[in-house]
Amino acid sequence: MNEQIDPALLRGLTQSRYDRRDIVKMFGALGAGAALAACGVTGKKAAPAQQSDVRKYWAGKTKGGHVDFANWPLYMDPKHPELKKFTQQTGISVTYSEVIQDNPSWFAKIQPQLAAGQSINYDLMVVTNGIVFTELVELGFLAPLDHAKLPNFTKNAGVQYKTESYDPGNVYSIPWASGMTGIAYNSKYITTPPTSMADLWNPKYKGKVGMMAEPEELGNFGLIALGVNPETSTPDDWTKAAAKLKSQRDQGLVRKYYDQDYIKALSSGDTWISMAWSGDIFQQNLAEHTQLKFIIPQEGATIWTDNMMIPKTAAHPVDAITLMDFFYDPAIAASLTEYINYVTAVPGAQQVIQSAAAQASGSDKKTLEQVAASSLVFPAAADYAKLKHFPAFKTNQEKQQYLSLIQPITQS
Repeated sequence: MNEQIDPALLRGLTQSRYDRRDIVKMFGALGAGAALAACGVTGKKAAPAQQSDVRKYWAGKTKGGHVDFANWPLYMDPKHPELKKFTQQTGISVTYSEVIQDNPSWFAKIQPQLAAGQSINYDLMVVTNGIVFTELVELGFLAPLDHAKLPNFTKNAGVQYKTESYDPGNVYSIPWASGMTGIAYNSKYITTPPTSMADLWNPKYKGKVGMMAEPEELGNFGLIALGVNPETSTPDDWTKAAAKLKSQRDQGLVRKYYDQDYIKALSSGDTWISMAWSGDIFQQNLAEHTQLKFIIPQEGATIWTDNMMIPKTAAHPVDAITLMDFFYDPAIAASLTEYINYVTAVPGAQQVIQSAAAQASGSDKKTLEQVAASSLVFPAAADYAKLKHFPAFKTNQEKQQYLSLIQPITQS
């Protein structure tokens, strides 16, 4: 691979900064969790898109010269170097808006317009796999993607991102970035590395265990701890997972159900072992020189993916899908990955970053080398094999049942 990063895309990479998941802290994980229960919308379930639907949607649509892009805060370099390069290459201008604070509130905002067949004033948006993603698909709110317009994705996306359970065949979405929810521990207090979900239930860590408040994240760990694949789990499995998590709480093992502030508790020693997001651990060690360790337990862990998708009522869908594909150029994927430090769906970005590190100097060289070598940014095949998505609910009733079991654990 001979691709290189445009020097204009290289940034100061060593400064401390918030990341995409800090937004959970800012807006409240429990508030978002409560909103999940309320985001179910009654309506006729849309039939799965067929090739004829793809042809019908894209027929006659042409380039308009502009994209309105809705994303999460802090999910791109504020100078937007990738978007500037996109405009230089294509002539398509982009208005980039950091307007998505959490998935449920975003859904509540756009649902009335989409239900009425009206524009939401955005051509491209980023939503995490899970309850809200499923709602958007089942209500027929998303444009089916024309993969003939996604040559970079076809060529450069990792196989794991073409076989995801929540959107088989990438009918409606392609990834923006992913992250892992696993176990992190403070090596100052735990010298024997944990290897299992059972370590979160270990009595010797009583009062020093951190768990997440977000119900989808918490419930997934209960299921995985039981040896159940969340993607194929049943209501009976959810009941057992809730009982498993309640036993952990009732034994006094859990210090707190955290939002983003788990990282501070883990760094300070308030907790010794915790559920954790991979990108947080990488960035915390990079910025603060802490010695936190991240593992994928032998039973498995969670992978979540934030996905690019086009609302069915988008005014500029051809421009939007062109921008989606642009981010699957390995050099562009590398540039984005260097800044956000989350898992990229483009394996070839690793070699691009390695080449950039060889040409860099000083602190930038060290940081680029750390990003390229990190299994938290570029997981190995063996790691991917152990990662699971959230449950896929067949009905709104199932979703409500799941939440009614998991949410009370953190609220009592």
